[in-house]
Amino acid sequence: MKVLVATDGSKYGGWGLNWVAKLPFVEPPRVTALHVLDSAALRGPFRTKPEIQRVEARSARIVKKAKQQLAALKLKGTVRKEQGAIAPTILKRAPKRDGLLVVGSKGLDALDRFTLGSVSTKLIQHATCPVLVVKADAAPLRRITLATDGSVGSDEALAFVLTRFQPNRSSGKGGRVPIHVSVVHVITPSPLAPITIGRTIPWVKSQEQKKESGLRLVEQRVRKLIEAGFTAEPVCQSGNRAQEIMNVAAKHQADLIVMGAKGLGAIDRFLLGSVSTRVVEQANCSVLVVR
Repeated sequence: MKVLVATDGSKYGGWGLNWVAKLPFVEPPRVTALHVLDSAALRGPFRTKPEIQRVEARSARIVKKAKQQLAALKLKGTVRKEQGAIAPTILKRAPKRDGLLVVGSKGLDALDRFTLGSVSTKLIQHATCPVLVVKADAAPLRRITLATDGSVGSDEALAFVLTRFQPNRSSGKGGRVPIHVSVVHVITPSPLAPITIGRTIPWVKSQEQKKESGLRLVEQRVRKLIEAGFTAEPVCQSGNRAQEIMNVAAKHQADLIVMGAKGLGAIDRFLLGSVSTRVVEQANCSVLVVR
């Protein structure tokens, strides 16, 4: 699998390469570490020649450090440097649908937060391949929270786990132990209907049906994961989708949240305010958005 890691010299860029080295890929990844020298940093109206030289020297150090890290991690791949607008350049070089783009949730640019308009946000909104947003340094993958709602997007998230990841990891003692997956489905409350004495309350029946359907959904996913060699458990929650996904990830001490970029919600596109965006913005652990 082709993997592009965006690096800017920050610790988050370095963590991205570490994640690629630690993830239990079925096949060894072919890695490109991409550093983009922001053309805006060179074109400023008040940029002096010494300032431009400092920017270019720093860029050269970032490339050198990435090469050293790639070699130290024994990852097969190359380091590439380009000049241009950061997000569009990364998107231009990102792998196609069957690859992976890795980016830190924070960087060294002026907007050093994960908010609308940041490089990270633009990448998860516009990339055509899955995007891993890194929020902490890599560790052996032990626990995954997999969000599912029956949509095509959540089915693709499940397929990524089943086909791209080995179901177990090294125990550190020469053996291997299964990776545990918490499969979470969140039922959103239906609007209250007027209560009529002596009649079935429509919204109550609807919620019961939603719960039964949700349980069947997660149990089907759990069976597939167990058959593949993972350990897995079903989790069915009620409430706000994004918040409950993050609650489950925190409770189960997940190393990674995996979810689709599109779901069955009213906002069936990946944009600000969607479930995926909010989880990526606010989750404490790293998030893999699959499309």
